[in-house]
Amino acid sequence: MGATVLHEDAIFPVRKEGIPINIKNTNKPEDEGTMIVESTCRSSEYTITGIAGKKGFVSINIEKDMMNSEIGFGRKVLEAFEKHGISFEHMPSGIDTMTIFVHQPEFEGKEQQVLADIHRLAHPDSIDIESDLALIAVVGRGMKAAKGTAGRIFSALAHARINVKMIDQGSSELNIIIGVKNCDFEGAIKSIYDIFVETQL
Repeated sequence: MGATVLHEDAIFPVRKEGIPINIKNTNKPEDEGTMIVESTCRSSEYTITGIAGKKGFVSINIEKDMMNSEIGFGRKVLEAFEKHGISFEHMPSGIDTMTIFVHQPEFEGKEQQVLADIHRLAHPDSIDIESDLALIAVVGRGMKAAKGTAGRIFSALAHARINVKMIDQGSSELNIIIGVKNCDFEGAIKSIYDIFVETQL
């Protein structure tokens, strides 16, 4: 939904009622398409089911020693964004780092106020900003059972000479989120599609 492939107003009502959704190809409407269902016993033909993404993000990387042991640190950081009416798209974190991805147009006009509030509320050791980023989601039920899925994704990106800025995989193992520069967006999607769909390596 973050990539605006599916609109929540169209999806949530039918999902709530357990109604399957059939996604069709605009260019080939006669094809079978993809079924979105709550659960199924059928195994997926492909490891991945879809690749979607969106350009125009800024990453705000916040570092602080022993951040993970400080209760309420994440809440304090997010409070700075909430105060200025900025929603976050993605938030990967580690032991000493937390990165917030926000939409660049929303953030640019309020950048310095947000940074000042993060310093005031959370007292980080450092803050680093990187702009003109894109987020790509690689999704598939087959990813959970397939070994080496992440390795194939990053091999494809390395072969295409695309630098990966961020990696995050949810505990459900149904998707992997990758951050790249805006200028590498189309090339990254093509390289992932080629290795999983065209060559099926």
